[in-house]
Amino acid sequence: MRCLTGELPPVENVRGDTVLSEPLWQPSPDKIQATNLTAFMDAVEQRWGVRHNDYASLHAWSVAAPENFWLSLWDFTGVIAETRGTEVLHDPEKMPGAVWFPDARLNFAENLLRCRDETPALVFRGESGVKRTLSHAALYALVSRLSQALATAGVGPGDRVAGYLPNMPEAVAAMLAAASLGAIWSSCSPDFGIQGVIDRFGQIEPKILFATDRYFYNGKSIDCLPNVAAVADRLPTVAQIVLLPYDEADPFPGGVGPGQGLDDFIASHPADEIAFQPFPFNTPLYILFSSGTTGVPKCIVHGAGGTLLQHLKEHVLHSDVKPGDRVFYFSTLGWMMWNWLVSGLAAGATILLYDGSPFYPDGDTLFKFADEEAMTHFGISAKFIDAVKKAQLRPRDHHRFAALRAMLSTGSPLGAGSFDFVYADIKSDLCLSSISGGTDIVACFVAGNPNGPVWRGEIQAPCLAMDVAVFGSDGNPVAGEKGELVCRRPFPSMPLGFWADDDRAKYRAAYFERFPGIWCHGDWAEITDHGGIIIHGRSDATLNPGGVRIGTAEIYRQVEQIDEVEEALAVGQDWDGDVRIVLFVRLRVGVALDDALIAGIKSSIRRGASPRHVPAVVVQVADIPRTKSGKITELAVRDIIHGRPVRNVEALANPEALEHFRDRTELRA
Repeated sequence: MRCLTGELPPVENVRGDTVLSEPLWQPSPDKIQATNLTAFMDAVEQRWGVRHNDYASLHAWSVAAPENFWLSLWDFTGVIAETRGTEVLHDPEKMPGAVWFPDARLNFAENLLRCRDETPALVFRGESGVKRTLSHAALYALVSRLSQALATAGVGPGDRVAGYLPNMPEAVAAMLAAASLGAIWSSCSPDFGIQGVIDRFGQIEPKILFATDRYFYNGKSIDCLPNVAAVADRLPTVAQIVLLPYDEADPFPGGVGPGQGLDDFIASHPADEIAFQPFPFNTPLYILFSSGTTGVPKCIVHGAGGTLLQHLKEHVLHSDVKPGDRVFYFSTLGWMMWNWLVSGLAAGATILLYDGSPFYPDGDTLFKFADEEAMTHFGISAKFIDAVKKAQLRPRDHHRFAALRAMLSTGSPLGAGSFDFVYADIKSDLCLSSISGGTDIVACFVAGNPNGPVWRGEIQAPCLAMDVAVFGSDGNPVAGEKGELVCRRPFPSMPLGFWADDDRAKYRAAYFERFPGIWCHGDWAEITDHGGIIIHGRSDATLNPGGVRIGTAEIYRQVEQIDEVEEALAVGQDWDGDVRIVLFVRLRVGVALDDALIAGIKSSIRRGASPRHVPAVVVQVADIPRTKSGKITELAVRDIIHGRPVRNVEALANPEALEHFRDRTELRA
């Protein structure tokens, strides 16, 4: 894609789950005809003589003929490259070991900077009220100056450039400048503490560190300069610190701090044509980090070509992003959804950036942003949707959302009740795309289908060219049952490996030990009768009372429907030679846990899930620990209640919450 100048009757299934006899939403024939996906099907037919009348048929073909699929996607999305080469996939039977486009040469940044007109590329709003817009031309100019300055500072292919930054436009420019030179970008958000940053950047030894003077969260201005100085002192490989001011119109009163300001760094480098050097398809682009809740984070290396192709597929085909669309995903630079969002530039979209608390000054903040900026794609976490629902907000009463066509959700499973809420209280006519993948693949395994229906509580479809299945414990596929989410064939955004894992032993152990030759993702999932997918939680957090495996999300789906409960976390506690389920609940302000509420919680879980899902113990807590990307962390709580140390507290956004779980008398009887 080159840039140019009503209520449904509920029924019950055999498990007692409330389902609907009709989908919550279905696109009209006119909408289907206008999607990128339909245009892609037409292109496939013209090129390969194969006609696909529905998504299931296209998906089956994409898995059976992956070379043809990726060639078609490459041309359909207008990938810019010096050469594609003749071979698409080398050693296709090796997993890991298959190599995509071994002879291709391209530049990731060039593909994201293909537009150079005066239309908006980045629209930024900060919680403090700061607003900035960079046109495509202005973004290109800034990347040009930064690229020259980085080259002058000695940055070249394979060097690491790190960002300790808020979600601001200059962060996007810094990443693109690094990528233009073949350097590897890695980032943390500024709410990471010193040790958390060192645990990550200390492993990859960056040459340049981009940082900021401050950021804002929940009404507070936070001075970043002391942490930046402390981090720099512990990163001896950093030759240059570049400070990006959060708000040039309102300089931070603390002074300049360590390093050099952005203006000084690029002062001697006027904007010019960027000499995009082509690099091999599998040149390292990003180093992303695992959550680090069970030890020092793994450094996951992703390639430029695989990331570009997967993101183009997910933006253009699965999300129906078109040139001129305005795409938003609430994220920080510590979450892979930031990397995913920025790739929307390659689809010709305007990227909407927000930095700060999504609930400051109130829960209407992001919805106001959506309306005022004519947002077409609203991306958010499942927890945010649930929190808005719990707050009994009705955004549709105050906003038109005239341009909004799609709402995307990830981070944790989106419960059935949240599906209802979106269509009842946000907008009834949009494609609600719950998506799931991860940092491990910087992409999705399952995602949206703009041509298909949305069923309550279900992710719409497996992603194109992703041979997704659910395996039982015997390593055979199952349908209508819960099991391990796997991918049976190679895909372009498989990691190149882990940093400093030269023999790839850690990489193989992470994904290929459970089922040799098959990617095992660690999600507990189920394929539905509609061909959709339900994620029941992480399999490493799966409960196992009486030897029956239960996904924590199955419990959360029931508990989230109880008005008194704001949030819940379930873990398994070793007890009397078995495992019992313990449910911790954070309740609404002014609500106390009593016998009646406990009985109501257990009754809801028994009725909506099964008797085996009912917790043996329900405990009220003041807060629940979560990672920097907002995911609740069952494993840390499980360690705490068993008296085991939590190995990487720095990975948590609110580590003080762990104290609410330590030495609880309720867990002794």
